[in-house]
Amino acid sequence: MIVTKEVEIGGKILSIETGRYAKQANGSVMVKYGDTMVLVTAVAADEPQEGMDYFPLQVEYREKASAAGKFPGGYIKREGRPSEKEILSARLIDRPIRPMFPAEFINETQVVASVFSHDGENDADVLGAVGASAALTISNIPFDGPIGEVRVGRVNGKFIVNPTFSQIKESDLELVVAGTANSIMMVEGEAKEVSEDELLDALKFAQTEIAKIVKIQVELREACGIPKREITPKIIEEDLKKEVYELAGDKFKAIVHSVLSKEERSSKNKELADFVKESLAEKFPEKENEIGEILHDLEKDLMRTRILGEGIRLDGRTTTQIRPITIELGVLPRVHGSALFTRGETQSLTSLTLGSKNDEQTVDGLTEEYSKRFMLHYNFPPFSVGEVGRMTGVGRREIGHGNLAERSLKSMVPPEETFPYTMRLISDILESNGSSSMATVCAGSLALMDGGIPVKKAVAGIAMGLVKEGDKYAILSDILGNEDHLGDMDFKVAGTSDGITGFQMDIKIQGISFEIMEKALAQAKEGRMHILGIMNQAISQPRAQLSSYAPRLITMKVETDQIGLIIGPGGKTIQGMQRLFGVDINIADDGTVTIASPNKEGAAKCKAHIKAMTATPEVGEIYDGVVTKIMDFGAFVEIVPGKEGLLHISQIDNRRVERVSDYLKQGDKVRVKLIKIENGKYSLSRKEVLKEESTNNNRDK
Repeated sequence: MIVTKEVEIGGKILSIETGRYAKQANGSVMVKYGDTMVLVTAVAADEPQEGMDYFPLQVEYREKASAAGKFPGGYIKREGRPSEKEILSARLIDRPIRPMFPAEFINETQVVASVFSHDGENDADVLGAVGASAALTISNIPFDGPIGEVRVGRVNGKFIVNPTFSQIKESDLELVVAGTANSIMMVEGEAKEVSEDELLDALKFAQTEIAKIVKIQVELREACGIPKREITPKIIEEDLKKEVYELAGDKFKAIVHSVLSKEERSSKNKELADFVKESLAEKFPEKENEIGEILHDLEKDLMRTRILGEGIRLDGRTTTQIRPITIELGVLPRVHGSALFTRGETQSLTSLTLGSKNDEQTVDGLTEEYSKRFMLHYNFPPFSVGEVGRMTGVGRREIGHGNLAERSLKSMVPPEETFPYTMRLISDILESNGSSSMATVCAGSLALMDGGIPVKKAVAGIAMGLVKEGDKYAILSDILGNEDHLGDMDFKVAGTSDGITGFQMDIKIQGISFEIMEKALAQAKEGRMHILGIMNQAISQPRAQLSSYAPRLITMKVETDQIGLIIGPGGKTIQGMQRLFGVDINIADDGTVTIASPNKEGAAKCKAHIKAMTATPEVGEIYDGVVTKIMDFGAFVEIVPGKEGLLHISQIDNRRVERVSDYLKQGDKVRVKLIKIENGKYSLSRKEVLKEESTNNNRDK
C-alpha cells in the first residue's frame, strides 16, 4: 500500500511517501521537496548484541552524482568514500534521532539516506533527517519520535525556512534546527554576529515549521499501523544494587566531592570499581557488567544531586565559573602564526599556514564546484585523553568539530579583495577534558592574530551544560568531559564581543524549553566575554607584519586577452617564469595576476617581467632589446617579452652597413627606438638612438 502525506513548508510542498521503494527494510520513505528527492531506510537487527553497553546506531548519508546530472570527479567514475559534506549531513541526521531511542534498545540499527534527485536549489540534508524520523516512526523499531528538521536563514531581516542556496549566500544567519512538536533537540549553524535574542527568535520560528512536519509523520504512522517491537527492560537485582550502594556509596560520594584532575578521578573510580567487583565476586558471579552500570549511575546521581542542591561541580567550581586559561603565542617559529590555548585540562595547539590562490581547496558535489580560501582542520589524537588508539585517518567527530570552529571564525576573515591569501588553520588537541572544539575557536582566533591576518575581531567559544531533574535545573558554563557525559546538554556558542558567529547544541533528554535556552545563551555570553578579556590581554590586535617565513603576494591586472600570452603554449611561458623567479603565479579569469614567493625580490622581478611582457609598445619609446635573429636585410629584436620588431640594415648605424653580422649577432643587447607600427609590425632604429645620444653628449659639453 502506497501512502503519501504532504505539508507546505516555506511555500513548497514537502511530501513523504512510503510503500513504493525498499519494502524489505523495516521502514522506508521517499522524501521530496522541490525536485530534490531522498530515499531513507531504517533497519534494526532482530536481537541485541551480547555484551553491548552502548546503542550501536549507524547513520549514512550519500549523494549520488547522477542526482544532479553529473559524473563523479577523478579517474574512477564511481562514488567513493563519503565527502566532508556527506559526513556533516550524516551527523545532522544522527544527533537528533539518537536520544529518541529507548535506553533498553541496544539492537544494531542502521539508517541510510540516499539522494536520488537534486534540483540545485534545495539541500537534501534536512530532508534526510525528516526521512530518518519518518522511516523509524512507521517501522516496528522502538523510537520515541517523530522529530522534524529545517534550515533557517534570514534575508533583509526576514526569516526564511529551508532557504535555497542563493538565499543562504544573502543570509546573515544559517542554522539547522531539529525538534519534536514542542521542544528543540538539536541546533547547528553560523551567523554574522547576531544577538542572543535574534537567535532565539530564529529557533522559535523553526519550531513552528517543525511542528507541521511532525504532524504529517504522526498521520503517516497511523495510516501504516505497524506495531512497535516489545522491549524487555533490563532488570538489575535489588540485592545487588543494595550491596553495591553499601560498599561504594560513601566512598563514591567522597570522590565526587573531591577536587581532582581528570586522571586522578579516573584512577580513583577504577580503584573503587575493582574493590566492589572483587568484594562481590563470590556472592554475585558474572555480574561485573551490572556492577559497572550501577556504579556509573551512582556517580551520575551524586554529581547531579550536588550540582542541583549546592551549585558545586566535580572540580569545585560554581555553575558559572570558567576554568583557568593560559595563552602562549608564536610557540612554533617556522609556521606563519601559532597559539597554544589551555583551558583547564583542555589544550589546543593551533598553527596557521598562508598560501596563494593555487592552494585553495576545490569542493565538488551536487552543487556547482567552488573553492575555499579559509580552512580549519581539527585533529584529536588518542594521547589527548591518555589512551592508546589506532590513527587511521580523520573521524566523523573531527570533521564535525573542525567544521564548527571554521564556521565560527570565517566571517571575521578579511575578504580576498583586501587580503588575497589562502589560509589554513590546524588545531591539534594535545589534552582534552571538555569542549576542545571551543578551545579550537579561541586558539584559531589567536593564531590568526599572531600571524598578522587583519581579522575584524577576536572570536571566543564556550560550551554550556545542563543538569535537569523535573522542573529543577542548573546551567553549567565551560563543562568538563564528565559533565558532558553525565549531563543533559552540550551547547556550544562562539562569537565576538558584538554577537554570535557559531553554535551547536545536542541534548540527551527529549527536548528543552525556550526558557532554558534563553538562560543558557545569556550565561554563555557572560562566559564568552570573560574569555575574550583574557585573549585580548594576550593580543588585542593582529600583528603589524606577516611572518618573515610567509609567502609574499603581489597582485597586478592585465587585459583578459593577454592571459594566453602569459600562460604560453602548453603553459610553457608561465612555468618558465615560475622556475626563473622562484614564484607561484595564478591568473584569474578577470585578468588579476597573483604572484606568490617567500622572496619578495623574486616576486617583484616577476611582476616587472609580466608588466613588460604585456606592455603595449609605443612609437618614440626607446627599448633595451635582445637580438633574436640575423637576416641579410636586418635583425629581429625582442623589445619586450614576446614582442619583436625589425631593425632594418639601414637603421643599424649612422654609416652605411654592408653586412649585419659585422655589427650584431644573436643574443646581443641593443638599444633601439620604435619608429613605426604598421599592421601590427614594429619598425626599429638604432641610428635614431645613436643620434640622440650624440646630441645629448654635445649638449653636456
